[in-house]
Amino acid sequence: MLPLALILKAGGHAVAGSDRALDQGRTAPKFDYLRSLGIGLYPQDGSGVASPGQLLIASAAIEETVPDVQSAIRLGAKRMGRAELLAELFNAAQTPIGVAGTSGKSTTTAMIAWILHAAGMDPTVMNGAVMKNFASDKALFASALVGKGGAFVSELDESDGTIALYRPMIAVLNNISLDHKSMDDLRTLFGDFIAKAHTAVLNIDNEETMRLAPRAARAITYSIDTADGDFGAYDIRPEPFGVSFMAIDYRGDEQIAVALKMPGRHNVSNALAAIGAATAAGVPFVRAARALSSFEGVKRRFELVGEAKGVTVIDDFGHNPDKIAATLTTLQEFPGRLLVMFQPQGFGPLKKMKAEFIDCFARNLSPGDVLVMPEPVYFGGTVDRSVGSEDIAAGVRMRGRKAEALATREACGERLLSLAGRGDRIIVMGARDDTLSVFAAALVDRLKAR
Repeated sequence: MLPLALILKAGGHAVAGSDRALDQGRTAPKFDYLRSLGIGLYPQDGSGVASPGQLLIASAAIEETVPDVQSAIRLGAKRMGRAELLAELFNAAQTPIGVAGTSGKSTTTAMIAWILHAAGMDPTVMNGAVMKNFASDKALFASALVGKGGAFVSELDESDGTIALYRPMIAVLNNISLDHKSMDDLRTLFGDFIAKAHTAVLNIDNEETMRLAPRAARAITYSIDTADGDFGAYDIRPEPFGVSFMAIDYRGDEQIAVALKMPGRHNVSNALAAIGAATAAGVPFVRAARALSSFEGVKRRFELVGEAKGVTVIDDFGHNPDKIAATLTTLQEFPGRLLVMFQPQGFGPLKKMKAEFIDCFARNLSPGDVLVMPEPVYFGGTVDRSVGSEDIAAGVRMRGRKAEALATREACGERLLSLAGRGDRIIVMGARDDTLSVFAAALVDRLKAR
C-alpha cells in the first residue's frame, strides 16, 4: 500500500489512509515518513472516510467489517482493491513490465529498476521492498519510484488471484512452487499471465515455469544450470555477502563479469531474469549486466544487520519454504552454526504448508543448527488458528534437527542470545512485520553490551 500511495501522491492526487499498525503504535518511522510527504493519516475507525466523493482503496487483508469500509458503504463512496488500482496504472503505461513468481519478485523488480534507471529510461517502479539504490534521507522507504519514462515496472502478486488483472508487455516468471494457492491454480494464473505478454522472460531451471513456456508468444529464457537458455552464467563464485559470475548472452556470444552485492545462486538467477527483461525493453546486454555490479540490493533480503562478539546477525524476508531454503542453502556454503528465528507470517500459510515447512527446515539445517519460532504474526481479523509454531517445531525435531517453539518473540530473542557464541550466525526470518528489523538490530546491540 505504501508504494502505491507514493505513486499516487507524486501524480498529484490527494492521498490519506489508515492502518492497524498505526493504531497499535507499530512502525512509527514509516508513518512519520508518510506524513512528511503530505499524506494524511487517520485512525482505522471510519473517520477518514467522510465524503461520497472519496475513493477507498483497500488491500486484500482488509475485511468488510473494518470501520473505514463500513463508512464507505454507508456514504456510497466508490471502492477499489489495491490490485485493481495498480492494474489501471500499470496497464496504461507504454511499457508495462510485470515480475511474477513464488520467489525473487522484489529483488528482480529492483534489479530491473536499477538497470533501466542506469540506462536513462527513468522508469516508474512499484515494489514490495525498499530498493537501496533509491533510498535516501528524503526517501527513507523507497519501495516506489516515480519516473517520466514509458516503463512501469511492478512486482505482481498471485496470492489473491489478482495477477489476472494485469496486461504486461514484458512478463517475467522466475519460478513456481507451492505458496498461497494450489499448484493447479498457480499454473492457470501464471500461464494466463505470460500468454498476455509480447515477451515472456522464463527460468528454464524451474520445471513448472517451463511447462508453461508453450503459452508464451515470444520467450526469452535464462539458466544458471545449463547452456540452453538465451542468457546464462558460469564461473559462479559465492561469497558470504555477495556472489560474482560471468554473465553470457548466448544469442550474441557476449559476456561480462558481474559482482553482485547480494549472495546466493538464486540471486544470480534473479540477475539473469532482470537482464532478460531489460534487453526486451531495449537495453543492450552488456550495459544491462554492467549496471548490476552497482546494484545495492533490497532491504530485508539477506541483509547484514551487524556483528558483535564474533556473532553475525542477518535479517531476511524468508517466509515460504522456497525463500527459506534459498537463504539457508546460501548460508550453509560458509562455516558457522545457524541460529534461526522464523516468525511465520500468519496462521493460514502455516496450516497450508505445514509439511513443506517441516521438510524445508529438516533438509536445510545442519545437526548443530537451532530453529526457534514464536507464534505466527496476528494483528487481528478472523483466521483458523488450529496449526501453530509448535506443530512445525515438533515435525522438525522428528526429522532429527533442533527446533523450539516459544510463546513470544521476546522469549525467542532471549534464547538466541543465550545460545550465541563466537562464529555463530543469527538469522531473523519472516514477513508482514516491519518490527522484525528492529528486533534484529536490538540483538546486535545486546550482543555488544554483554
